[in-house]
Amino acid sequence: MRIFIVGPMASGKSTLGKKLAQTLEIDFLDTDNEIEKKAGAEISWIFEVEGEDGFRERESKALQKSVEKDNVVISTGGGIVTIEENRDLMSAKGKVVYLKTPIEIQLNRTENDKKRPLLSQGSREQTLRVLKKERDPQYEEIADITINQDQQKNRNVVIDEIIDKLSN
Repeated sequence: MRIFIVGPMASGKSTLGKKLAQTLEIDFLDTDNEIEKKAGAEISWIFEVEGEDGFRERESKALQKSVEKDNVVISTGGGIVTIEENRDLMSAKGKVVYLKTPIEIQLNRTENDKKRPLLSQGSREQTLRVLKKERDPQYEEIADITINQDQQKNRNVVIDEIIDKLSN
């Protein structure tokens, strides 16, 4: 079993991914954490020094390495879907869970966040809207399961919903 968690920034991919892995009693892997470990630097620094292209290259390598594991929940970065090979790999190698998240929830969760390079300039809301328009079709294209987070659902409710849909 290999489950990929995709969705926009601040959709809860890491938090819910960890909880899902614990509930299923399987391993958890976060591609952003793997990138930081391997680089010995924070993602914001990688963005600053290598730009988004350099980061995306590291992200693709982390994803390729992650599929070597079995019985794992893999939380991905919000932009991992922008590269077609990444979408193909996730679709081919596991189940993809898309955490569909409204802009309002993202704005709430990122209000005091200084670690998200794409939100560091300009209007956070405008940036999130542009990213949503660009990436939502890509998330939807590969999603085996879509979880709508229209209202603030309790984590356990979301986990139960994912497990229920995985078993169907």
